Amino acid sequence: MRPETAAAEAAADAAGAVIRQYFRSRFDVETKHDKSPVTRADHGAETAIRDVLRTHFPDHAIIGEELGGVAAGRFVWIIDPIDGTRAFITGRPIFTTLIALLDHGVPVLGLIDQPISGERWLASNGTLRFNGPGHTSVVRTRHIGALAEAELSCTSPDMFDAPQQQRFRNLAARCRRTTYGGDAYAYGLLALGFIDVIAEADMKPWDWAALIPIIEAAGGKITDWQGSPLKFGGDGSVLALGNPMLLGSAVAALAPMG
Repeated sequence: MRPETAAAEAAADAAGAVIRQYFRSRFDVETKHDKSPVTRADHGAETAIRDVLRTHFPDHAIIGEELGGVAAGRFVWIIDPIDGTRAFITGRPIFTTLIALLDHGVPVLGLIDQPISGERWLASNGTLRFNGPGHTSVVRTRHIGALAEAELSCTSPDMFDAPQQQRFRNLAARCRRTTYGGDAYAYGLLALGFIDVIAEADMKPWDWAALIPIIEAAGGKITDWQGSPLKFGGDGSVLALGNPMLLGSAVAALAPMG
């Protein structure tokens, strides 16, 4: 196992040990300046991740959702200790821990971990490994032929402003079904071939950095709503597809209204 993947897995294990102490227990929930919730579990899990990564790679930079950081140097870890805090505080085991490693700004390692179910997606150097129920030796996205066959997913329509809401509806009208909920867990399901399209907005680097290596290693495509690569300073939109050949039609469906 490469040192980076071993460190990422050890960090996820440490975060999971913290998170499981709080899951479905009573604790205070604070509200951050952006109106999103945060708990002691978020802070404790991020601290645990940072401790492990600093032990393995003291010269690497770290950026986390709760404790911040600066993208300095060649290697930067991007972490979200609990992606889906709303799910976590309401006892739903579909939140995840996200860990990514960037090399010169490019995500080269991505990990999605669900510490209650024990599911874990880990992609590095173009190879994806999944541990969990329904595990098979090959993890691949589903390559449907058209949007009309697609299962579309989005965490919540509340993440859209009014123009984005209309653009999402245009995409939804072209897909077979739309399901809400899931946060980063839904991207893991897309990698497994159970979801075909995900379109979301207001996403930060710690929300999407870990997803890129996983979706791409599974044979999918992940971009912004314009079909461009995700990057720091982008508009926060994310579009993920199981079949990269559908990118053009999905981008056209999401185009701004004239």
